[in-house]
Amino acid sequence: MPPSSTRSLSPVWHPYSHLKTQRQMPRVIGGEGPRFILESGETLLDATCSWWCMIHGYAHPRLVRAIQQQAGELCHVMLGGLTHEPADRLARELVRVTPEGLNHVFFSDSGSVGMEVAMKMAVQYHQLSGRPGKHRLLSLMKAYHGDTAGCMAVCDPEEGMHSLFAGYLPQHHFAPAPTAPFDAEPEAVTTDLAALRQMLERHHHEIAALLMEPLLQAAGGLNMTSPHYLLGARRLCDEFNVLLVFDEVATGFGRTGRLFAADHAGITPDIMVLSKGLTGGYLGHAATLATDQVHDAFIGDTPDHAFMHGPTFMGNPLACRVALESLAVFEEEDYLGKIAALNRVLREELVADEVLAAHPAVADVRTLGATAVIETHTAADLAGVADWAREQGVWLRPIGRWLYTMPAYITTETDLRRITEVMKGWFRRPGPRG
Repeated sequence: MPPSSTRSLSPVWHPYSHLKTQRQMPRVIGGEGPRFILESGETLLDATCSWWCMIHGYAHPRLVRAIQQQAGELCHVMLGGLTHEPADRLARELVRVTPEGLNHVFFSDSGSVGMEVAMKMAVQYHQLSGRPGKHRLLSLMKAYHGDTAGCMAVCDPEEGMHSLFAGYLPQHHFAPAPTAPFDAEPEAVTTDLAALRQMLERHHHEIAALLMEPLLQAAGGLNMTSPHYLLGARRLCDEFNVLLVFDEVATGFGRTGRLFAADHAGITPDIMVLSKGLTGGYLGHAATLATDQVHDAFIGDTPDHAFMHGPTFMGNPLACRVALESLAVFEEEDYLGKIAALNRVLREELVADEVLAAHPAVADVRTLGATAVIETHTAADLAGVADWAREQGVWLRPIGRWLYTMPAYITTETDLRRITEVMKGWFRRPGPRG
């Protein structure tokens, strides 16, 4: 498309789009359950629940009502020097449901900012504890932690999407991505943990925290790893006096089959970041939780003891209120049971499909909780899949060479089988891909 023709498009600048070739974006006018409706009249079954956050689907009556009721009471007030009941209640609820020991909650307005908070918190913790040299971070290859500057610096520097900014970003350390799969035996993670130990032995004197997406490295390729790696990482962080930070933006609130990925290993990180499913996707919000050990280091008399971060919309009452309702729906309607049922369908339809696994374009098929991915050898193997799936009534948006589904938890078995059928159908269709 010639640049001049873009003048007729909406002035909205869309994410991850090539301006020269982008087409007019489909306009969404509504939605209900796992489907959204386009201005054209099309109804599409959303296989990605809007970047993994609309866990209750669209127009959930309880969540809509919670926002409406809160809007009639208090839409927003600064959290600097003030507080309000929805923020206090949500903080208490998050302390209740997260791993034991995460007793303090700092709110922000997005997952990326929540991770920025975690990184600053870790560095300042060591500064206040008399270890100013521990000011760098250790991340994992295949990691994705967000698109803000601090987060870009701890995303995979080789295969990640931020290599253009390498000269602008601070330099941190990276350990190899764990390779042992989710169901690996303890001995299978030995090599992975040895590589992590090597990095810590070499650089622990300057590392404030180890950051990781536990069990599921999402946007970096849906890499699914073992709970035994989390256990080993916890021990190593304790040994080398490094904080353990879990980025549960994507994995939190049931995506891996437990309420939090940390629950699979029965451990508590020093800091945990939540977003996406926190509000069921209905409003932007995030929470960074910390243990007493981290929090109490900030109690002191000097100006440096104040945590110098304060997003304008942190603790927004509307977001807090809908987050409270989202958690209530999750618990009252047995969402972990729904997720287990979704996983059984995903395993039956995708992992057990020998024809799919044998397809020459397919490198791997795997699933964890309410997530499944067909990994291909190249991104070219998936060229055109989104348009083709739309013709079948399903909204699929691959990440590079990974064709995945992270459906809303209210998706029925019939609808999920429709999603998986379309995913498999791409590899069965005659003719060239693209």
